[in-house]
Parts: sequence; C-alpha cells; structure tokens
Amino acid sequence: MTYQIKLPIFEGPLDLLLHLIKEHEINIYDIPIAFITQQYLEYIELLKNLNLEIAGEFLVMASTLIYIKSRTLLPKSEVGTDMEEEGEDPREELVRKLLEYKKYKEAAGLLRDKEIAYKNVFTRKSENELPDEDELLIEVSIFDLLSAFKNVIKNIKSSDIFEISVDEVSVTERINYIMEALGNSPYILFESLFSDMTRKMELIATFLALLELIRLKLVKIQQTKRFSTIRIFKAVEETKNGSEYSTVNN
Repeated sequence: MTYQIKLPIFEGPLDLLLHLIKEHEINIYDIPIAFITQQYLEYIELLKNLNLEIAGEFLVMASTLIYIKSRTLLPKSEVGTDMEEEGEDPREELVRKLLEYKKYKEAAGLLRDKEIAYKNVFTRKSENELPDEDELLIEVSIFDLLSAFKNVIKNIKSSDIFEISVDEVSVTERINYIMEALGNSPYILFESLFSDMTRKMELIATFLALLELIRLKLVKIQQTKRFSTIRIFKAVEETKNGSEYSTVNN
C-alpha cells in the first residue's frame, strides 16, 4: 500500500525537539544530545515508514544533531579553535534557538487559549461530550499522535504481527470505520482504534486515515493534559442540505 499525504498540521523540527524534551522530561539547558538525536531519528524513520512527506528542514535538523553529537564526542584538543572558543558547548546555539522558539510558541498558545475562551463564552457544554474527568481539553499535536502510535506498535509483539498481501486494507475503509465508530459514541480513545489489530498494513492504514480526517477537519483530537489519554471527537460538519457528513467515499 502506498498512500502519500501532505498535512498542513505538521509542525517544524523545533516543535519535534521541544516535544521530545517535554516527553522525556529533559533539562533544556543540558540536552543529552546522543539520546535526543536517537529519538529524533526514530521519528524521522516512522514518518518514512508511513510514506508521509518529510520537509527538508527536518532532514537539515537531523544533520545538525548528528554534527553536534560528533562534536561532543571529540576531545577538546581536536576541536578546531578557528570555529569556536575553547570550551564552548556545541549545543549552545541549538539551546538558544529552542528557548527563543519556545517563548514565541507559548505566547501564541496564550493568545489562542484566550480566543477559544471568548468564542465559547456563550455556549453550553454537553455533558455527553465531555470526558468523565470534566477537565479542560487541549488540542493534540501531530507529534503527540506519532508518539502514541509508536507506543501502539511497541505494545504489539513483533511475533504477533503478520501480513496478508492478498487482503489489503484501504485508507478509505478505515476512514469510514472511524466515522461510524464516532457516530455511536461522543468520542473514542486513540488506543481503541488499534485494538485486536495484528497486521502492520492495518495499523498504518488506520493511522493514515486518522491523519486524513484531521486534515479534512472532520475530527478533533484532544486530551486533558500533555501525554495523557488521547480522545478523538467528531467535528460536526454540515452539508448545504444541513445533513451531517459522516463518511468518505472514493
């Protein structure tokens, strides 16, 4: 199966690095460059396996991380003095960029939260559409989804995954499956989409279907806090006739 998709929801390489720093509770001022490089390359490999188009800036950052890693492994006496002052940390420039980007990203997040708060000030919450915790829901980033999908794959033993080439699963079929599931429940859990799946093709098709639904703005992906349970909600889209759009056809 080959299903290439270019998503506008994809963020940049600095977003991925900040996600990894938060996920693994890393001190941004003392980044373990070998570990973060390994984690970053795993995400790049996952994107390739999903046939998702990778922007060149992600590959540039991968090269930068590998370069910084190589610099940290060199004895100080072998580091060229023409390029830097003696004792300068090769991670310094990366940390500076991350801190600056983090500052602007947090400011943008505050403005977005205020916009959402004002937009919903006259609305009533439906108890049937809220999780039991009744907490404020936040949007899920693409990297949160990729991280959750990585965990799904890890939780399935490699010996339990097998392929049946004569019975391919189409992304369109999985899109309709997700929308039908949302038609019977206010929301579904991310992990439940992959329950009882043992075929790699089916896992990938289902994840790609979810990404396509996000791109089409037919679903909302939210959680109560970062790295908590991911919930998938149906985003109500109405046609010109006023009927709710629930399936995707070829």
